[in-house]
Amino acid sequence: MKRGCYRWTPVFNRRDMLRMSSAGFGMLAMAGIADGEARASANPLAERVPHFPSRAKRVIFLFMHGGPSQVDTFDYKPLLKRDSGKPLPFSKPRVFSSTTGNLLKSPWRFRQYGASGTWVSDLFPHVARQVDDLCVINSMHGSNSRHGGALLELHTGSDTFVRPSMGSWILYGLGTENRDLPGYITICPTLTHGGVNAYNSAFLPAVFQGTPLGNASIAADKVQIPFIKNADGTPRDLQRLELDLVRTMNQRRLRETGPDKSLEARINSFELAFRMQSTAPQLQDISGESEATLRLYGVDSGTTRNFGQQCLMARRFVEQGVRFIQCTHSYKWDQHGGLKAGHEKNALEVDKPIAGLLQDLKQRGLLDETLVLWGGEFGRTPVAQGNDGRDHNPQGYTMWLAGGGVRGGLTYGATDDYGYFAAVNKVHLHDLHATILHLLGLDHTKLTYRYAGRDFRLTDIYGDVVYDLLA
Repeated sequence: MKRGCYRWTPVFNRRDMLRMSSAGFGMLAMAGIADGEARASANPLAERVPHFPSRAKRVIFLFMHGGPSQVDTFDYKPLLKRDSGKPLPFSKPRVFSSTTGNLLKSPWRFRQYGASGTWVSDLFPHVARQVDDLCVINSMHGSNSRHGGALLELHTGSDTFVRPSMGSWILYGLGTENRDLPGYITICPTLTHGGVNAYNSAFLPAVFQGTPLGNASIAADKVQIPFIKNADGTPRDLQRLELDLVRTMNQRRLRETGPDKSLEARINSFELAFRMQSTAPQLQDISGESEATLRLYGVDSGTTRNFGQQCLMARRFVEQGVRFIQCTHSYKWDQHGGLKAGHEKNALEVDKPIAGLLQDLKQRGLLDETLVLWGGEFGRTPVAQGNDGRDHNPQGYTMWLAGGGVRGGLTYGATDDYGYFAAVNKVHLHDLHATILHLLGLDHTKLTYRYAGRDFRLTDIYGDVVYDLLA
């Protein structure tokens, strides 16, 4: 047979085939990535699958701005009462002020409540009836004794730099269940000690920033979701055409310039505001709530109306799938003097609304999937300022959790005999953040965002999940 009768074809082994087709595989991978990015860009708030099955779906944070005193609320210290007026028997840490004196007993009596026998002071008689649903952490500690730094550390994990807030990280990790509402709402947020940095998204895309309803200077019954009211009465179909035109121009600009997070966030904010026009007004109208519900939250009383309205709105937002809601009692808990009058007034304003919220969530079947967090940016010293005040104390203080997969009726950790330092089973704010993310099905070491050449996370390079708190 002549040689010319054969057509010689090269023989490929697997290595050659992979080498020569690698460009094709690369294009396939790039197409998959581009498709995923396109979907994320189209709806960055789309609900996402958590890292593992979650205990909680949503968070309500009840922030007591100013720093409630742990030894006057949930951390019972018999020796503080016995030794009141005596010097602290160990060295004081460096804190906000240098003019603290001797030990100062609590002006309020503590009692045990519930099947758990949890100690609660007479400041919180309504919350005390819910203690079997509370997981009280008496061993919290942070890194900063100043309001601004401590507030940012609690909200963002950093007391030094501008970082994304806890709510922004959670929204980034999980998305939202309701595309017609913001996924992160903060009601009457504080204007001081960080201000917008307490609920901003920092280097995360702007779509994950918290949406403020009013601020601390506006009564809760006067606040509304901003920028959704159609002020000039433009018909909805015409408004839709206007938005479509703006969107077309903005998307043309994106094709010319490439990715632009600010412009993409603006497009999304326009669309969300348009959708909210038909959902938000009814949601914020509580006139349909029963008289019994309004009484439960204290909305029917002048003393409790403001915070009661916040808590009631938080429940309504939770029902509609909002991922993270913050209610702020601002800025009232900073009693360097006037401790008895100040803490008494503050507790009277929030005690009934908080208890009402817990009870209402439970009876509606929402508490199991809603994590409620209570606390301030730090606690107070067991030693006195003047005759009736306490200084800032980040060394050891109390926060509590309820619902959302935590162990109800648990008192975890302890401060020393006088309530100054976290001493047993210490829980740093990084640990608290890691635990909250875990309850939501998020691994805090994997919830990262690359910025300026580095992967960032809420807990930075710290934090351990406190598994003992989990149900």
